[in-house]
Amino acid sequence: MNQSDKTRPRAAVRAAEIVREYGPFAEQVHGVTYDGERVWAATGAKLLAFDPASGELAGTLDCVGDAGTAFDGTYLYQIAEARIDKIDPATGSVVASIPAPGRGRDSGLAWGEGSLWVGQYRDRKIHQIDPETGRVLRTIESNRFVTGVTWVDGELWHGTWEDDASDIRRIDPASGAVLERLEMPRGTGVSGLESDGADLFYCGGGPSGKIRAVRRPKGENR
Repeated sequence: MNQSDKTRPRAAVRAAEIVREYGPFAEQVHGVTYDGERVWAATGAKLLAFDPASGELAGTLDCVGDAGTAFDGTYLYQIAEARIDKIDPATGSVVASIPAPGRGRDSGLAWGEGSLWVGQYRDRKIHQIDPETGRVLRTIESNRFVTGVTWVDGELWHGTWEDDASDIRRIDPASGAVLERLEMPRGTGVSGLESDGADLFYCGGGPSGKIRAVRRPKGENR
């Protein structure tokens, strides 16, 4: 342990509060995002959208999606093998593509601060990249396998999943230090991750085909 590890405050740890389950929708859920009205999930050959209030399916797009999904307020972004596609959510048309930094080893995807943030699962990293070119702007190291990634209220969160253990953790975007962890029940994994911008995270459930809403602690709840 180095001196900086000794002086870092211990991360707050609590059990994740799962408030609702959706699905199962498919054999596998990869990326997850939220457009302000609908939750989107990448399921391999399709992107599907559902209403989080009713849980009802609201539509599908024939778009390849084998990892993270993001939304910038207008367009969807979807990791598809070694590239990231920019997609018109109204038509499913791919309007642009950029190389993914992991060249096929990418996991989570998020939009935040004008950039895309890409999780690298086994490399245990998060890259901030230019959404126009794919150029890596900076890299944050993690000490766990990184799955989904999301920004909310200036906070950077990411999912982890190793063996049967999974959590959602808030990290310092400058240092990568873990500030807070929400532990999922054993055997309940987090693949994609997205905030609703308020009180909830939407968490992909991988091979369960489900998406789970988890309460985000904030303010006096910390």
